[in-house]
Amino acid sequence: MKFITFLTACFTLSGALAAQPFDPSLFQDLRWRSIGPFRGGRTLAVAGIVGQPNAYYFGSVDGGVWRTSNGGETWQPLFQQQSVASIGALAISPADSNVIYAGTGEADMRSDITFGDGIYKSTDGGATWKNVGLRDSRQIGRIVINPRDPNIILVAALGHAYGPNVERGVFRSADGGATWQKVLYKDENTGAIDVAMDPANPQIVFAALWQIRRPPWSTYPPIGGPGSGLYKSADGGLTWKQITGNGLPAGEWGRVGIAIARSDSRRVYALIDAREGKSGLYRSDDGGENWVLVGTDSRIHSRAWYFSEIVVDPKNPDVVYAPNVALDRSIDGGRTFVAIKGAPGGDDYHSLWVDPENPQRMIFGSDQGAAISVDGGATWSSWYNQPTAQFYHVAVDNQFPYRVYGAQQDSGTASVASRSDYGSITFRDWHPIGAEESGYIAPDPRDPNIVYGGGPYGGAFRFDLRTGQTQTISPSPAENFGAEISQRHYRFTWTSPLVFSPQDPQVLYLGSQMVLKTTDGGTSWSEMSPDLTGCDPAQANAAPDVKPTIETAKARCYGVIYTLAPSPKDANLMWAGSDTGLVQITRDGGKTWSNVTPPGLSDWSKITLIEVSPTDAASAYAAVDRHRLDDVNPYIYRTRDYGKTWTKIIEGISAPAFVNVLREDTARKGLLFAGTETGIYISFDTGDHWQSLQLNLPTASIRDLVIQGDDVVVATHGRSFWILDDITPLRQIGRQIAAADAHLFQPQTAIRLRRSENSDTPLPPELPAGENPPTGAVIDYWLKATPANGATLEILDSGGKLVRKFSTSDQPPRPEKPPAIADYWFKP
Repeated sequence: MKFITFLTACFTLSGALAAQPFDPSLFQDLRWRSIGPFRGGRTLAVAGIVGQPNAYYFGSVDGGVWRTSNGGETWQPLFQQQSVASIGALAISPADSNVIYAGTGEADMRSDITFGDGIYKSTDGGATWKNVGLRDSRQIGRIVINPRDPNIILVAALGHAYGPNVERGVFRSADGGATWQKVLYKDENTGAIDVAMDPANPQIVFAALWQIRRPPWSTYPPIGGPGSGLYKSADGGLTWKQITGNGLPAGEWGRVGIAIARSDSRRVYALIDAREGKSGLYRSDDGGENWVLVGTDSRIHSRAWYFSEIVVDPKNPDVVYAPNVALDRSIDGGRTFVAIKGAPGGDDYHSLWVDPENPQRMIFGSDQGAAISVDGGATWSSWYNQPTAQFYHVAVDNQFPYRVYGAQQDSGTASVASRSDYGSITFRDWHPIGAEESGYIAPDPRDPNIVYGGGPYGGAFRFDLRTGQTQTISPSPAENFGAEISQRHYRFTWTSPLVFSPQDPQVLYLGSQMVLKTTDGGTSWSEMSPDLTGCDPAQANAAPDVKPTIETAKARCYGVIYTLAPSPKDANLMWAGSDTGLVQITRDGGKTWSNVTPPGLSDWSKITLIEVSPTDAASAYAAVDRHRLDDVNPYIYRTRDYGKTWTKIIEGISAPAFVNVLREDTARKGLLFAGTETGIYISFDTGDHWQSLQLNLPTASIRDLVIQGDDVVVATHGRSFWILDDITPLRQIGRQIAAADAHLFQPQTAIRLRRSENSDTPLPPELPAGENPPTGAVIDYWLKATPANGATLEILDSGGKLVRKFSTSDQPPRPEKPPAIADYWFKP
């Protein structure tokens, strides 16, 4: 019998972190692999290089910065190991294309935004980056660079999305980010969203301030305030004057987008969200002194808080682009618009860059990635080559090879093979499963052809792979937030929990404000709990015209159940956690529920996930996310007595990084994995100590993870799905092994696979693809130090006979001489 063997050698790092129970060199050579899907995710920042027609960049909202040098045929990641992955703005210096500034933290203010940590600068085209400040700005909407001097830059910093802070407004640097001056500031609740510089005269600058805040509960749209406005500077951004009147709308404004025509700098456009009507596109033909409302088409100003970018053709001031649900263009100075790009390829468009020298050349950023046009928008490059998908949760089935499931923001669902028959994981190996862009996916444990899932705000479905039919199984017409409360209507959120019972595969649970249960595939639903969110029905409709506050919103019934955790050990035991900060438990199948919230946990501390120990019914873990309270620190709690007492366990997890998920290994008690907003951690001692398990995994939000057999599968919110194969070494690591000079780990059970021969035309090598796991037996060993005379590994059969021998002194095999053509074609 022939074995294909792969070796993982581990060598000692110089020292170990004091708080870590084990030296990370024990497992440093384990590797994550990407499985895709290669389907673009939300993108706000795009840029190209003048004079380099095939060079473009985009910034994903949680996938970092990417570059193409071949017109979008392939993309390379440039922002893999920085401390954050969310990109809100990109700017390339017109004077030196090697100088690039990236503003971290998207500023579109939707409910699933993540934070940044300031401005990053590259002086080598994106190969390396350095943080140059504004770390507490959190969300950045725009960066502009003086066209004559790459060291002079202006930044529109929106500030904290969920709380007040002073590092917001417009900032200016004249020394390439070494120092910063706050040049436009209103108050701690108002930030800057846009800034535009006159290319012909960089002393002329316009900026937009925006007062905006997201509350801890789900709401649509976010809550604004009176601080928004339009400003102008005539000295390069050093001093500012607010522009009002002279044709601009009165009353309170929302978001504002600004653009100056390169071919006629007296032409200025402002897309204004006017709260008291008269929203639309305003135009000035005298440099911002007087304004006229020219564009009132609702398609260009709908959901202005989410869009509002405006772009002017560099050669013609009457040609204007307005990215929105479609990419709209006007050729009459903004009076009328026509959609030039819609679905498929970006149902929501956010940004557009047009080449100043060649307006036929452009790149857009949308909810489905970035795409390039070289013919003025007639045709566009593919977005199916960007692994920047944003997944909320991950599920696996019980097939071999197993499949990985998730709902991708803006792009529906995906079922991806964990292993392909064709050498790599491509579009052949994944398909949609008939649902919407958010929520849980739950494959039927009894039949992998049946998949259940949840959609936005309570939509639930059942998908049959054999027929392709999707059936809606929602329990009732869902009401969103603050609606009249009744027993016939349920409250849901964007990602309402949907989980099967580990005890009975016929039972499926769905979370609203109460726990719902079906035993017939969603044909009927029953309630197995009261409202578990802290709602007071008597206050639900009190003062409907008064906005809720953090102090009143829970009682006014704005909360939902955010996580459900039925016990794998006890059929009558279930946990429920709400976004209002409550942890509840039932030990009698739902007849009675007890509030066992960890002491001191305030309202709106969202319980993102509860993990019940697979080995001990009394033990559970709660991952808590408080970033919507403007607190991005990690919080994990552990109980060993059904919630009577709790212990906070976060030692070793780096802040800022709130926790999204925690799972306990199914084979080794106390081996834990935690996914945070910036990476993944492991604990070998039930959470007393944590250490990084990032390895080669790029920085991204880890929204969910599952353990399938010997693998850890993660859903990132910006870099698609990844798998850490074969965690058997992690299950065996202990003090004795760590103290040894050498150790051979017990290998996982190997499965013999026949190599599939693809007789079809092969796919182009440029086509991006996920990686297959190794085929054959994987043998891991640990050496505390590199042996002076090398190392040898022998594989013996049951009788002690040598089967295969490997040595560090082995030379790689030389390629065989190719056969003669006649032999190749006619050999029998």
